[in-house]
Amino acid sequence: MSSQHNPVALQLAQFLIQHQLTLCTAESCTGGMVSSALTEISGSSNWFERGYVTYSNESKRHDLGVPMDLIQVSGAVSIPVAKEMALGALRSSGSSVSLSITGVAGPTGGSIEKPVGYVCFGWAWKIHGELIVEAEGVNLLNNKSKINDDTRMAVRTLALQYSLEQLLKKLQAAF
Repeated sequence: MSSQHNPVALQLAQFLIQHQLTLCTAESCTGGMVSSALTEISGSSNWFERGYVTYSNESKRHDLGVPMDLIQVSGAVSIPVAKEMALGALRSSGSSVSLSITGVAGPTGGSIEKPVGYVCFGWAWKIHGELIVEAEGVNLLNNKSKINDDTRMAVRTLALQYSLEQLLKKLQAAF
């Protein structure tokens, strides 16, 4: 494993191998960046099952089973939708672990309630027959950053890193 890889992705890969777990992703605003970072690691087919890029509301419903009424009531960028995306990915992939991301990458599209940089994450896994699901919404920019053309990539990169860091922490605590 080369040092050019994401260090957290490498640690996560080692954890998944050690515990004989498989991972799938359900990404919206990151558009497959997490899956790409994971599959850059040689041997990832041993622990990475698949990645869903469900950018549209319809794809969230069709591919992951997220109820359209939930999307309409809570919004595509919401903690309940991130939770359902993680559950749907786990269900449809047969993986033992999933992570989901849906957010406002910008530089347009933000609102007072959900500003540019607001990203919702979901994580789900099965341990000893029990299903665990966690989700949270985080303003990755903390309203301190000036919104410009570089913002979109910054938010997506921060979301990639945050999703992997939190998943690794959560799995280490659970196992």
